[in-house]
Amino acid sequence: MNNATVHRWSDLPTDSPMALLERQRVIGEKMMISRIVLKRGCSVPIHAHENEQISCIISGKLRFHIQDSSDGATRIQEVGAGEVMVLPSNVPHGADAIEDTVALDLFSPPSQTTGIDVKPQT
Repeated sequence: MNNATVHRWSDLPTDSPMALLERQRVIGEKMMISRIVLKRGCSVPIHAHENEQISCIISGKLRFHIQDSSDGATRIQEVGAGEVMVLPSNVPHGADAIEDTVALDLFSPPSQTTGIDVKPQT
């Protein structure tokens, strides 16, 4: 990508890779951003991906389920408006929308799919 570009959320296509969730994405050369709208009750199953993920909660509240790499225990962390969750590469995680939530998720490296596009871990 050699030129700077401008995108408007209202002009971007929206997809719905799972129930109660809508997503818009801008994919750059070395990172991407997704605008995620989760309706209350949306449950993203535990999954992992090679992308590092930073989730900025714009409004609402998510309950993250994060699996510890040392013992496999699951830690619960609630993250609300104005807070940011950093998820390192390959850390298993999932989330439940406690409230209607809007989040901006940044991923590096970019990819055409993310954890919500692939079959969850069993």
